[in-house]
Amino acid sequence: MNIFLTLDYELFFGKNSGTQDKSIIYPTNRLLEILNKYDIKASFFVDSGYLIKLNEYKKKHKVLDEDYRKIIEQIKYLSDNGHDIQLHIHPHWEDSYFDGSKWVIDTTRYKIHEFSEVEIDDIVYRYKKVLTDIVGDKVFTFRAGGWCMQPFDKLETALKKHNIWLDSTVFEGGKNDSATHYFDFTNAPKKDLWRFEADPLVEDKEGFFTEIPISSHRVSPLFFWKLAFAKKLGGDRHKTFGDGEAAGGSKWDKIRMLTQWTNSVASIDGYKASYLQNAFDQFGKNKDNKNFVIIGHPKAMSEYSLNKLEEFIANNKEANFTTYKKYFMDGK
Repeated sequence: MNIFLTLDYELFFGKNSGTQDKSIIYPTNRLLEILNKYDIKASFFVDSGYLIKLNEYKKKHKVLDEDYRKIIEQIKYLSDNGHDIQLHIHPHWEDSYFDGSKWVIDTTRYKIHEFSEVEIDDIVYRYKKVLTDIVGDKVFTFRAGGWCMQPFDKLETALKKHNIWLDSTVFEGGKNDSATHYFDFTNAPKKDLWRFEADPLVEDKEGFFTEIPISSHRVSPLFFWKLAFAKKLGGDRHKTFGDGEAAGGSKWDKIRMLTQWTNSVASIDGYKASYLQNAFDQFGKNKDNKNFVIIGHPKAMSEYSLNKLEEFIANNKEANFTTYKKYFMDGK
């Protein structure tokens, strides 16, 4: 079994973006302590729009110089030490800015399809280039910010043009419709790998793109009540490292999760790490499944979730922990 440990490397996008040190640098270093112990490499989807804005505004605000130096240094370290750096696009950075003391996040255009085809082409070009300038020509995989990749038509053209041919955004049964987010993966193929062309949910064996979906797990309403309890009363071990606020979903999605069975991602974020082993065991019951993809966010990890991750690694040493670059490129 192949296990892909993937991290969305980013700030928060609510009213408070959080600090770079607490939301990205420190939790990533804590994660690396575990990965180094077991000689495991991870794939980091870097929110490259942030890097572009950071570089732009550090010229006006010297307070950002140190943030820019630290994050570029950490990304280079990750790449130089065998970790995978891939493309994560949160296009709302196009409308966001630094006011001299904090990032002002504008999520009016949070979904990529809210931009024109010309704008999307420019975004994909610039957001990929800022990464290749740091790590070289190793960027070929995409993950949509907030899972918002539908409709796919305008994005399809830009990704093809800039040779992004692997996607890892879809998760089986995923669905959200709020002021910021929209995705509906309820009709995704029940597979761990497929090819597609114009629609990531429609398999096309001759398609340009390959989808390796994030692994999905069916969770009960009780889980989300436990999650809420852990956040409120779980103490320091359940406190996430990041110090910002997430962009809120709709109240109807929250009600749905608290009252109905739903599909969630296999995750190392906070209390979600509690079902990681169970998600893996359920995934393995289908003998056709070979690629288990875990998602996490450094900002959303906690002492509890890191302990659960190390427990998971120790219990599954026979599995092949790999990265997109190693599996899809180096292995060819």
